[in-house]
Amino acid sequence: MSTDSAEAPLAAGHHDLRRARRLVVKIGSALLVDEASGAVRRDWLDALSDDVAALSTAGCEVVLVSSGAIAVGRRHLGLTQNALKLEEKQAAAATGQIRLAHAYQESLARHDITVAQILLTLDDTEERRRHLNARSTLNTLLKLRTLPVINENDTVATSEIRVGDNDRLAARVAAMLGADTLVLLSDIDGLYSADPRSNPQADFIPEVAEVTPAIEAMAGAAPSDYSSGGMVTKLMAAKVATGAGCRMVITDGRRLNPLAAVMEGARCTWFLASVEPRTARKRWIAGSLKPSGKLLLDDGALKALGDGKSLLPAGVTAVEGSFQRGDAVQVCDGTGREIARGLAAYSAADARRIIGHKSREIEAILGYRGREELIHRDDLVVS
Repeated sequence: MSTDSAEAPLAAGHHDLRRARRLVVKIGSALLVDEASGAVRRDWLDALSDDVAALSTAGCEVVLVSSGAIAVGRRHLGLTQNALKLEEKQAAAATGQIRLAHAYQESLARHDITVAQILLTLDDTEERRRHLNARSTLNTLLKLRTLPVINENDTVATSEIRVGDNDRLAARVAAMLGADTLVLLSDIDGLYSADPRSNPQADFIPEVAEVTPAIEAMAGAAPSDYSSGGMVTKLMAAKVATGAGCRMVITDGRRLNPLAAVMEGARCTWFLASVEPRTARKRWIAGSLKPSGKLLLDDGALKALGDGKSLLPAGVTAVEGSFQRGDAVQVCDGTGREIARGLAAYSAADARRIIGHKSREIEAILGYRGREELIHRDDLVVS
């Protein structure tokens, strides 16, 4: 591999955060919360908010994935012992989530940015139905120029608390949203050939083209404090993100204005994606999902798909198989020959009721207002 050493040339344009159009930023507890007092570091948060506002003004959609609820809530509840029971962590998270949301709201309101809190678990990004619901909500918020702040749903999800893995959650969110850039704000300025805290001779790695076993071997053990992700989970996040077409950055977030610092050339490690997010998604639809049903199209719908348009119910003549919203289906001509694959916006039962009808009739037929398309062009791959 030619890009796993400090001497490797940097690919032009790949290292400019200003190029991000949809950006996910992961914020660790140790950056956001003062360990001694349990208070939110408002000066740090305000500086980060200034960075976010500048990116938003430049046309970038920003999503924040934030740790810190347990760290904030435990002090308020007087849970000062080192080791907390699971139920104590959940109680601390329930208290801390409100305080964190209020802090973000106040800080970003200085820039007239509306904030929405979303509580997710890894299951919400991996289980198909919940993935679709979360994706739809987040996309709608971004369309309404609202900044989502995503926290782990620690009050009900036990595995996330044990792992403390917001790195991987942030990567899943980036993949789910088709983000082009993921920034992990950390307590280290990037990837080294070994842990620089124990090996001063470790080499800094400015760019990684692929997370190979040799790269994974560079990761040390995760620390035992609130910042429990460590380099191991950051490399796991890199594999998820870059596989979805999203480049990733690890940078030292302890400084004020950490995103501005990256844009000004601060030391960091870039993990490169070999494809664009949309290309990665199309490949996933075409090759990674087993079709659960089949849609037969008339000639007009076939021509529309050939012109790059979405599939509307009016152009479908028959529905075969049993599938749910979000499942992959084959799209076929009148003879049953597959001409495309896509993700259905309706279940098979609902699709059978609306095929042959205009999109404006869907609400009257089904009793609810769903999507105008049976398969949106972004969820469709022509064979």
